[in-house]
Amino acid sequence: MSYTAFLILILIIAIALILIVMVQNPKGGGLSSSFGGGGAQSLGGVQNTNNFLDRTTWTLAIAMFALILLSNIAIPRAGSNDVNLNNTLDGIEATTPAENTVPATNDTIN
Repeated sequence: MSYTAFLILILIIAIALILIVMVQNPKGGGLSSSFGGGGAQSLGGVQNTNNFLDRTTWTLAIAMFALILLSNIAIPRAGSNDVNLNNTLDGIEATTPAENTVPATNDTIN
């Protein structure tokens, strides 16, 4: 798959994840129950719908995480199509080390 296809899938999953999270009923706890709002939230909830929304949220989150990791493979790298490792040193001049011109320690200089 190309990088653009990964980005489109990630965006679709992100939007679906936002919508699924917004549809879910609050589970209670947190700040709302501290101020006395926790009792009215549990009235009229359907358990099967909550289970479906929970599973869908986790599935979309895992799918998005996997797509983000896999999209790293598809990122276009600069010059990755025309790199040939056999020809990387063509046109480079080979040099040899210079000879040692330091006099030996036994020689005296007058």
